Amino acid sequence: MDSLFTQNILDELEDIPQTDEPVWIFGKKYDAIKELDTIRRDITSKLWFTYRKNFVPIGGYSSQYTTDKGWGCMLRCGQMVLGQALIILHLGKDWQWTPETRNNTYLKILERFEDNRSAAFSIHQIALTGASEGKEVGQWFGPNTIAQVLKRLVVFDEWSSITIHVALDNTLIVNDVLKQCRIEGGTTAEADGNVPLKAPSQWKPLLLLIPLRLGLNEINPIYINGLKTSFKIPQSLGVIGGKPNLALYFIGFVGNEVIYLDPHTTQRSGSVGKKLEEEEIEMDATYHCKSASRIPITGIDPSVALCFFCATEKDFKSMCKSIQDELIAPEKQPLLELCAERLAHWSPAEDVASEVIPASSFVDFEHIDPQCDTSDEDFELLG
Repeated sequence: MDSLFTQNILDELEDIPQTDEPVWIFGKKYDAIKELDTIRRDITSKLWFTYRKNFVPIGGYSSQYTTDKGWGCMLRCGQMVLGQALIILHLGKDWQWTPETRNNTYLKILERFEDNRSAAFSIHQIALTGASEGKEVGQWFGPNTIAQVLKRLVVFDEWSSITIHVALDNTLIVNDVLKQCRIEGGTTAEADGNVPLKAPSQWKPLLLLIPLRLGLNEINPIYINGLKTSFKIPQSLGVIGGKPNLALYFIGFVGNEVIYLDPHTTQRSGSVGKKLEEEEIEMDATYHCKSASRIPITGIDPSVALCFFCATEKDFKSMCKSIQDELIAPEKQPLLELCAERLAHWSPAEDVASEVIPASSFVDFEHIDPQCDTSDEDFELLG
C-alpha cells in the first residue's frame, strides 16, 4: 500500500500539473483540471517504444548487439513518431488503446516495430539502415539521421501507405512536398501551354520531419515561443529531441514545460502476436506508458526535429497556412522558412520532379518571401 501511495504521488509530480494553463498535446487543447483522466488515457494510448534486451542480435549472430540500451534512444523516438502517424492514418486521431484492445489493424501496426529482423521498422532495420548513412550499429543518432533512415524504410512497406519528407536547411519547400505526395493519376495539365487545369489528385499520406538547430549549446530563448506554438498546430506529431545525449519524444507542453515520452527504460523483448496468450497481453502493455514526464523547455537540447502528419492534401495546405500565420509571421526570428519553390542555386532533391507546380494552385503566398535563404546546420549533436 505504501509503495502504491508513493507511486501515485510520483505520477502526480511527473505527468500533468494541476494548473489553469492549457495542456497541448499533438495539436489538441486540454483542461488540466477538468480533463486529467482524458489526458492520461490519450497519453497511454500513444505507442511507447523503449530500450529492449535479449532480442536476436543486430547484424547477425556474431554481433554483440542484443540490446539497444545506452545507444538506441533516438531510434526509439523515431519509432514512436512513425507509430503515431500510422495509428492516426489507419485507426484515426481519436483512437484509444485499452488493455483489452485486440484490433487487427492495431496489432498489424505494432508488429512492424517488434524487435526482429523481418519487422519493417524494427530496431534491427533502423540500425542497419543507419549504418548505410554513416552511423554504425551502436552509435547514437541525431534527429536528422533518424529522419533520413525512416524516410528510406517506409518506401519498402506498402501496407503502411505513407511517405516521409525531410525538410532541410530550415526550409519547407511546398512544391517539393506536393510533387512527392501527389501520386500517379493526379497530374496538372496545361491548356494552350499557359493556363493550368487542376485535375483531381491522389495524395500519399505525409509524415513531415523538419530538423532544426535552435542554438549552439542550449536552446536560444528567441525560439521558445515558436517551439511551443508548433505543438498547437492540428497536424503536429510533436518534436523529436531531448536533453544532451538523451533523446526524448516531446508530445506537447504546459506552461513553460514540455511533456515527453521517455525511451530510457529497458524492457524484455517479445512478440504481441494476436494478443491471445497471457504473455502476449502482458507484452502489449509494455508498449504503453502509464504517465508522461515534464522538463523545462529551456532544458532541452537545441537539436530537434519538428514532426507533422498530413493524411490528405487539405491537411497539408492547412498546416502550411498555420505555419505561415502562427510560426513565421508573428516571430522576429522564425523557427523555419516556408517557400513555394526551391531556389535555383539549390541542388534538386532526389525525389523531386523537374516540373514546378504553380504556387497559385496551392495557397496564397503573398506573405512568403520567395528569396528566403538559410544556412546548412549540423544536426548530429544529440544521441
